Amino acid sequence: MSASPPAPASVLVINVSRIGDTLLATPALQALAAAWPQARLTVLGHPKRIEILEHLPFIAETGAITKDRAAWRGRLGGHRWDLALVYGFDKPLVAYALRAAQRVAAFRQGDEGLDARLFRCVEPPAFQAEHAALLPLRLTRALGVPDAGHRLAYAVTDAEKARARATLEARLPGAKPLVGLQVASFPTKGYRDWPVEHFAELSGRIVARWPKAHLLLLGGELDRERNRNLAARFPGRASSFAGELSLRESAALMNELDLYVGVDTGPTHIMGALDRPMVALYHCYSPSRLLAPLERPRCYVVDHPRAAQGCSPDTPMAEIPVDLVWSRVQQALA
Repeated sequence: MSASPPAPASVLVINVSRIGDTLLATPALQALAAAWPQARLTVLGHPKRIEILEHLPFIAETGAITKDRAAWRGRLGGHRWDLALVYGFDKPLVAYALRAAQRVAAFRQGDEGLDARLFRCVEPPAFQAEHAALLPLRLTRALGVPDAGHRLAYAVTDAEKARARATLEARLPGAKPLVGLQVASFPTKGYRDWPVEHFAELSGRIVARWPKAHLLLLGGELDRERNRNLAARFPGRASSFAGELSLRESAALMNELDLYVGVDTGPTHIMGALDRPMVALYHCYSPSRLLAPLERPRCYVVDHPRAAQGCSPDTPMAEIPVDLVWSRVQQALA
């Protein structure tokens, strides 16, 4: 390996991914900022996800990019960045970085011509070989940049906090504790979903144990009907916010919860970057040892009973008993 590069004045990171993978790269972004505090750090990501990184103090600029747009970018003018890191395996993004930066680090793309032009060409690990938050750090480590911690990062602004509190005070005055439920993952990862009937039984125990508790059912547009049906079982004790809030508004609301309970999906990664108590449920095909937030106090993990031996996506999440999740809820709210 050649010598480490001189300290860059400008660094570009490209990470076009879903909510979880966007947040899982924040420890790598923090490592870059800590190693080169004088460098201007720019992050380009998915047009619908890049807002997750807004207001983080160690990022100077964020912007949107796609592999289609990347094919036309950077063809006029010289290099804008001293160094670029590219996550994922979209060759147009790597090619753009090579046009836009003097040096580029990326995972091996399987294209000899492209890989030969990389300043650091890093071998990706085997499937599920390590925790997902450590994967992005492979690029920073290849550049000689030491880790600066493994905690996920998200920033809720004071204005967002104020709006979230005003919403809760207007809609749910006096409710305590506030318990947020994320009952579903995204459609392509439906095997991670704990049955709604299990969530209903858990909800019944919560409202019986805490007479002033209120359930906030979270999610997007696809979760509206499922959440509405669940909320209807607990009139006056549950409210669905599915599809009502923007991504950042939802995160700000989650930041006001007394407890979050959710399956393994994007909002659970956001909660892993916040500080409120959380209970997270993990399927045995994607166990907590690979995805649970690291260095996160007050995170109560519920693994599928087959997590140690492994399984396939066909293994039902229903095998996680309500009693186990209930015990974690009581711990979290003790």
